[in-house]
Amino acid sequence: MVAETVNGRTQTDGPTEATDLDQTEANKALAVALIEDVLIGRDPAKITDYISAESYAQHNPMIADGLSGIVAAVEALTAQGNMFHYTEIHKVLGDGNFVLTVSKGQWNGTTNAFYDLFRMEDGMIVEHWDVIQPVPTEGLANTNGMFTGLDN
Repeated sequence: MVAETVNGRTQTDGPTEATDLDQTEANKALAVALIEDVLIGRDPAKITDYISAESYAQHNPMIADGLSGIVAAVEALTAQGNMFHYTEIHKVLGDGNFVLTVSKGQWNGTTNAFYDLFRMEDGMIVEHWDVIQPVPTEGLANTNGMFTGLDN
C-alpha cells in the first residue's frame, strides 16, 4: 500500500455497494470493449467512448483523477518506452455497476497479470482500481500456470 497518491485517495476507498444489477451484462461488455480497444490496442482513440470525461476517480497511486490523468500517464509511460500492453482477457466478473477483469500482458519487460476493477455509471466507467502482478516463472509448486481455469 502506498501512503501518498497522486490523486489524494487511497488504493482501497470508494463505493462498495453494487447497484444497477440489471446492467451487469452491459457493464461487462463495456469493460471488455475498453480493454480490447484501448489496452490491447484495437482502437485506442475510442477511450472517450468508455471513460467518463466528467467524473473519473482513479485509485492507482501514480495516476491522477480524470481522463486527463490517464492520458498523462500513458504519455509518460510511452515516452519512457515502458507502456504496458494487454494481450488477452482471461476472465470477466460482474455484479451490477462493478466489473473485474483479469488480463495478461507485457510491462517492464515481463509478463504480467492485470486485475482491473471498474465502477460504471450511466454507461460509462467512472472509477478504477487495479493490481498488476508479474507472472511467476520460477519456484512454482505445479505447472498449472496463473491463468489456468480462468478463461471464460
